[in-house]
Amino acid sequence: MLGPVILAASRSDRMRRLVSAAPVTKQVVDRFIPGETVDEVLPIVQELTGNGLELTMDVVGEDITTPEQAAAARDAYLELIGRLKPLELGTRAEMSVKLSMFGQALEGGHELALANVRPVVEAAAGIGTTVTLDAEDHTTLDSMFAIHEELRKDVPQTGCVIQAYLFRTEEDARRLAAAGSRVRLVKGAYKEPAEVAYQQKHEIDKAYVRILRTLMEGEGYPMIGSHDPRLISIAQELARTAGRKLDEYEFQMLYGIRGDEHLRLAAEGHRMRVYTAYGTDWYGYFMRRLAEKPANLRFFARSMISRG
Repeated sequence: MLGPVILAASRSDRMRRLVSAAPVTKQVVDRFIPGETVDEVLPIVQELTGNGLELTMDVVGEDITTPEQAAAARDAYLELIGRLKPLELGTRAEMSVKLSMFGQALEGGHELALANVRPVVEAAAGIGTTVTLDAEDHTTLDSMFAIHEELRKDVPQTGCVIQAYLFRTEEDARRLAAAGSRVRLVKGAYKEPAEVAYQQKHEIDKAYVRILRTLMEGEGYPMIGSHDPRLISIAQELARTAGRKLDEYEFQMLYGIRGDEHLRLAAEGHRMRVYTAYGTDWYGYFMRRLAEKPANLRFFARSMISRG
């Protein structure tokens, strides 16, 4: 039951200051976030792609309070795209974006986020790659899906994320499992009320499988966001049953978690994409990684004790 507590802490300024000030924090954060700048992360991009892996890159940061910050987030992604261009990686290095970072929660946020994310999506397409819109808490999803639909009119390969723990997601998956769509399925990493989301792990896992079956049997491109060995095996079986080739779906896992499994899946011929975040505003992202899995929290706690 620690997950909800950690998620609540991810919104606490006091906890942010406490965790950020701990001497051990940087060493532990480096496990999940390999750098703060483009210069620091580009060698990781080259290393991972050199090992047969693919990436989706996230410039971390969510708590935007001004239009100027939203514009700076847009510019950070445009800088990343500019730096990726000479590497000629195409879709082997795509981007993930959170619309909250582009001003979605501000006054007039829907239009502001669309205006800020559009040039990023267009610039990514210009270097032969794609953008996926990350899902956030349930109150933001109608706006996210509307922006996704609007962007796909001009850049149809724009992807989106759906979360298995939300009751609404099975219907969303049926709508999205259409030709040309790119959909990442994750369990979900926000604290959601029982009125809108499953609360028990076994319920979330069952929903994940039902939704994944819908995506595999559809005409789109499923992206399996999970580190769970059982769900990975089920995904492979669902793909075989649906008659999908290895390049007609992909696995996605976080940088710093189950790295050996990344390489194993890639060696078997699967498309394996590593979600690689970087930037200075890492706190919210880091805390959700702790909340998602008790092993991550134990890793952090052991490091605090051993280095304290």
